Amino acid sequence: MSQVEKAKIPDIPQIHKLINDHASKGEMLARPLSELYEDIRDFVVIKEGEVVLACAALHVSWSDLAEVRSMVVVEDSQKEGLGAKLLAACIKEAAELGIETVFCFTYQPEFFKRYKFVDIDKMELPRKVWTDCFRCPKFPNCDETALIYHAGETT
Repeated sequence: MSQVEKAKIPDIPQIHKLINDHASKGEMLARPLSELYEDIRDFVVIKEGEVVLACAALHVSWSDLAEVRSMVVVEDSQKEGLGAKLLAACIKEAAELGIETVFCFTYQPEFFKRYKFVDIDKMELPRKVWTDCFRCPKFPNCDETALIYHAGETT
């Protein structure tokens, strides 16, 4: 059974390829290798042996807000519940840090909505969360859906 674990330095080249392969299809924001190394502590992975099958990052934005970003599962392993495991790990880590509000920008809103994320107007999020957006080729015409999760809320 595939387990979620913290990413390690040898995983970064595979994470980079996964993210940027999907970014080249317009499915997510590309990430430079240098940024992935700098943000390694944000990342969790699911591996089969030494092969990274899926990754996600929880990036803290402020004392009460974090973002799930760079979530991707290799095509051959989609529909196996790996994304759900990654998301659960990110939400758990946010809670352990004392952060109850988690957001994401996504082209897969229905996936996140299954886990109590709800729509939010992008403009309601603090400006600080837009720092990565400036390097997106789609900026300022973002076509991703903004979603937010509040721990303890029921829907």
